[in-house]
Amino acid sequence: QVQLVESGGGLVQAGGSLRLTCAASGGIFNTMGWYRQAPGKQRELVATITSGGVTNYADSVKGRFTISRDNTKNTVYLQMNSLKPEDTAVYYCNTRRMYESKTYWGRGTQVTVSS
Repeated sequence: QVQLVESGGGLVQAGGSLRLTCAASGGIFNTMGWYRQAPGKQRELVATITSGGVTNYADSVKGRFTISRDNTKNTVYLQMNSLKPEDTAVYYCNTRRMYESKTYWGRGTQVTVSS
């Protein structure tokens, strides 16, 4: 059974930093990523990283956020710098197991950036 446990959210002032962590268990994982959903908006891609380390970012976070992973720990990280109020959202971890199409989601962690 796949489980994704996110941590690291919180309240921070604009310009500050946070680091999100997602620990996955229950398999060997292909691409891992972070998505976010702000109130009244659709869930959107933030960043993804393949098992080989290839990364992809939403334009809105390029240059400010960095995604990384530790394959030995099945863990993905999101370092968020220069945070803006518009980054406020619930951040969700997402992944799928190798050779499978089903995707899995974490429960989410709240990030709130005050102005």
